[in-house]
Amino acid sequence: MATPDPRTTTASGSDVRVRFCPSPTGLPHVGMVRTALYNWAYARHTGGKLVFRIEDTDAARDSEESFRQLVDALTWLKIDWDEGVEVGGPHEPYRQSQRGDIYQGVIEKLKASGAVYESYSTAEEIDARNEANGRAKQLGYDNFDRDLTDDQRAAFRAEGRQPALRLRVPDEDLTYVDLIRGEVTFPAGSFPDFVVVRPNGAPLYTLVNPVDDALMGITHVLRGEDLMPSTARQLALYGALIDAGVTTFVPRFAHMPLVLGETGNKKLSKRDPQADLFLHRERGFIHEGLLNYLALLGWSIGPDRDVFSLEEFTAACDIVNVNPNPARFDQKKAESINGDHIRKLEAKDFAERILPYLAAADVFEGEPTQEQIVLAFRAAPLGQERVQLLGEVPGLLGFLFSDQVSYDEDALKGLPANAAEVLTASAAALEPLETFTTEAIQDALAASLVDGLGLKPRVAYGPPRVALTGRRVSPPLFESMELLGKDESLRRLRALAEFLG
Repeated sequence: MATPDPRTTTASGSDVRVRFCPSPTGLPHVGMVRTALYNWAYARHTGGKLVFRIEDTDAARDSEESFRQLVDALTWLKIDWDEGVEVGGPHEPYRQSQRGDIYQGVIEKLKASGAVYESYSTAEEIDARNEANGRAKQLGYDNFDRDLTDDQRAAFRAEGRQPALRLRVPDEDLTYVDLIRGEVTFPAGSFPDFVVVRPNGAPLYTLVNPVDDALMGITHVLRGEDLMPSTARQLALYGALIDAGVTTFVPRFAHMPLVLGETGNKKLSKRDPQADLFLHRERGFIHEGLLNYLALLGWSIGPDRDVFSLEEFTAACDIVNVNPNPARFDQKKAESINGDHIRKLEAKDFAERILPYLAAADVFEGEPTQEQIVLAFRAAPLGQERVQLLGEVPGLLGFLFSDQVSYDEDALKGLPANAAEVLTASAAALEPLETFTTEAIQDALAASLVDGLGLKPRVAYGPPRVALTGRRVSPPLFESMELLGKDESLRRLRALAEFLG
């Protein structure tokens, strides 16, 4: 029976080193962020270090704009790193595109150790040999060039051929113990010698990713389940890197479960709205709520408990407790958890966070005045108890900042037949008030509408609510009137009464 490489790291505690190494292509998505989150949490859980490096060797797809968006995303989410781009560290540079000389040095060591060899076979030649030998084409390369003689290599070079470099894969089973999935064995012969350097001398991702991990002392590779098939090649390459003196150990691997879309059994696509990180931010997720939900995609802090702080997550999250089964993204649950975190915010913190959303919705009609900012801070508690997303706040509180009230059609349809009478009575009850406070307003309206007209509160307060906000659902009526002030509240009550005729 195959056994894991005895040179596998036993690092723990502050010796743990993990990494987050995305390619700067496109917008950040939640699958990528969950990977960053778990690496960050594991580093904080163990007291180890998180390295953030960039895999930017695909010049056709990589962009500086995407890199800045990655940094923006991590900064917004409060996912910090100990070494890497922007902060530096002992293994600079942290961009693959700037590490070419380092890779060439490693390639020379692999050549010297005999771990890689020159391969001149073309795709057409490989197919032809497979067909001639009764070997399925999909099996690919047949390790033909492993044992070329010096004369054969010289003959190929004389033809003008440039060789690729292939790793000499061990002729034995490769086994490792996945921290999430347990023991995994790749049988001998399950994959051929693979290219690590192109004929033009450029190293492939299959080489530079493990090389960077090795040189940066990465002890634990935590990544998505979709990358699990490449682990066999990485194990083979690590053996070669150790033999060549590049590193002394094989890291531990953990493959996190796939995140599925809301329907079906397909992986959450980058094109799905649920995958768009910045769309979540635009709609009003706060980082505490979104990260709490992403943490639940494959892990649980305890039975019947979904809401927890990031500090609780990092204290409790050991990667071995992650569930290997696929996790489904549930938008409603994510928003509910976000709402729970919104209610946990300090009142001042919540007020500061809603200002950009009010401004983006043009509630202030330009730069907010000091008076509008003060009003937003006073009104914030009314919204904090009622929203799940910060983006809902402008619709809920926007009526406070405009002289014009737009009446929703469904709000008008829901008014009772005597709405105009109720509004007139409301204005008459409030007119004499000298102190326009929540308590005084409530007492006056209750005496006039509930006691005087004999209306049930639900019926009594519906017309004033529509008059003030234009909506059937709004913040508490009496508090809203106090914020608007006596004159504006009376004006709005009378305006709707006149509108209804």
